[in-house]
Amino acid sequence: MSQIFNPEILTISQMYAADEAAISNGVSGYELMEAAGASVAREIQKRWASRSVTVLCGPGNNGGDGFVVGRYLLSAGWDVTIAILGAQEDMSGGDAQRHAEQWPGDIEPLSTKVLTNAGLIVDAVFGAGLTRPVEGVVREVLTAAVESTAPIVAVDIPSGVHGDTGGVLGMAPLAQLTVTFFRRKPGHLLLPGRAYCGETVLADIGIASDVLKTIKPKVNANSPGLWFDLFPVPQPADHKYSRGHALIVGGMRMPGAGRLAAAAARRIGAGIVSVLADPMALSIFTQDAPGLLALPFRNAGEFDEYLDDPRRNAVLIGPGAGANRTTRELVLMTARRKKQLVLDADGLTVFSDEASTLFEAISDVSCVLTPHEGEFSRIFRISGDKLTRAKNAALQSQSVVVLKGSDTVIAAPDGRVVINENAPPTLATAGSGDVLAGSIVGLMAQGMPAFEAACGATWINADVAAQYGPGLIAEDLPKGIPSSLRKLMSSDRARQV
Repeated sequence: MSQIFNPEILTISQMYAADEAAISNGVSGYELMEAAGASVAREIQKRWASRSVTVLCGPGNNGGDGFVVGRYLLSAGWDVTIAILGAQEDMSGGDAQRHAEQWPGDIEPLSTKVLTNAGLIVDAVFGAGLTRPVEGVVREVLTAAVESTAPIVAVDIPSGVHGDTGGVLGMAPLAQLTVTFFRRKPGHLLLPGRAYCGETVLADIGIASDVLKTIKPKVNANSPGLWFDLFPVPQPADHKYSRGHALIVGGMRMPGAGRLAAAAARRIGAGIVSVLADPMALSIFTQDAPGLLALPFRNAGEFDEYLDDPRRNAVLIGPGAGANRTTRELVLMTARRKKQLVLDADGLTVFSDEASTLFEAISDVSCVLTPHEGEFSRIFRISGDKLTRAKNAALQSQSVVVLKGSDTVIAAPDGRVVINENAPPTLATAGSGDVLAGSIVGLMAQGMPAFEAACGATWINADVAAQYGPGLIAEDLPKGIPSSLRKLMSSDRARQV
C-alpha cells in the first residue's frame, strides 16, 4: 500500500509548534487527541479483522492517544485490553487524563501478562520526543511484544525511536504499521528508525497546513515537486551546446567508474560529455560509447587548457581518478576557474589531511560533494546524527553535500535539507555512486542549480533501481534513466510523482 506524502518534515519542536498553532486557532488539544486516536483505529480496521487487542499506554499524550484508539476499537466490537505505565491519575496533561477517564473498562498495569492473548498490540507508550533510553518494565514489555506473533501498530512513532534523529534509544519494537499525524518527522525517514516503522501512514487530525507558513520547515522528503520546475526539460530550440558540456576526469586504474559516470551524464541529458584521461587509457572509455568524446591530457597544465572553453561548464572529478597529487591539482584548478564542480570518491579523498584547503577553494564555486560515510569522516570532523552532520558539513564547506546511504541526506549551505526515501536496498552495489555523480554533473551542465540537481539525480537513480528490481548492477542504472525521465516528463502532475 503506498501513500503520497506531504514533503515537509517537522522536527519535534516544530510539531509542538504546529499543535499550539492549531489550538490557538480554535482546535482544542482534546480534539486533536480524539482525531489522532480515531485515525489510528481506522487504519487498524482497514488492515485487520476484529481480534483481541492490547493497547500499551504511556503517561503522556501518546498514552492519551492510546486510550482513544482503545475506545474506538471497543465500540467497533473488538476485545480491548488497556495497560498503562504508572497510575492513571499520574498521567501528564489534562487532555490525556480526560481521555483516560472516558475508558469504560478496567485498566491494567503495564506488564508482560497483558500480552498473553493479544492478537494485535498498539504501542502508545512513548512518542517522538523521548530523550532517554527505554528500560525497566517498558523494555521488558516491548521486548515481549516483539517476540510475540502479534502485529504491532505504533502511535506516532515506535517507542524508543527518536523523532529528530531516527536513532534508537535502548530498544524499539518493530512495528508493522506506524500512524503519525499532520507531517512526518526525520525519524520516520532516517535509519535506523525508518526500519522500525514498517508501513507509515500520515493522518489528518485537523491542523491547517497554513501553520507551516509560520513554522517554515527547511527539511523535506525528496520528491519531484521540490525540483521539477527547475528540471532541464528539452525544448525545440535546444542543441547540443545549449544542453551543456560536462567534463569527467577518467583514471587508468579504475576506468569503469568514469565510464559509468559518463553514461549517466549522457543519459540524463547533457548535450556533450567528454572524458579527460591519459592518452593510453582513452580507448577504454570510448570502445563501446562512440558518442562519448575523449580528450587526452598528461598533466595539470594540459587539463587547464580544456577549461578555457566556456561551453565546458560542469566538471566531475573523483570516480576512478586516483587519489594522487594530480587529482588534487585538478580540483583546485577547476575551482579557480569557477567551473561548476562535482567531487566524489578520490576527488574528496585527496583532501583528507587538508580539508580546509578544499573548503577555501570551493567556497564561492557551485559545488556538490557526494561522500559516503567513510569519505565523509575523512573530510569532515563532525559528529552527531546524519541530518545534523550533513547540515553542518554543507555550512562548513559552503557546498551542497550529498551524504549517501539508503537514507541519503542532501544539504545546502542555506539550511535547506532533503531526505531521500525511495532508494531500494539493491542500490548498494559497486558503481552506483559513480552513476549518481555523473547524473548530478549532467543536470548541472544543463543549468539546473546544484542543490536541485543533487536532489533530482538522487531521486531518479533510486527510481530507476526501484523499477528494475532484484539483480540490479550499476551498468543497469544509466540504461534505466530514460524510463524514469519519461515518467517525469509525461505527467502534468509531475510534482506529485
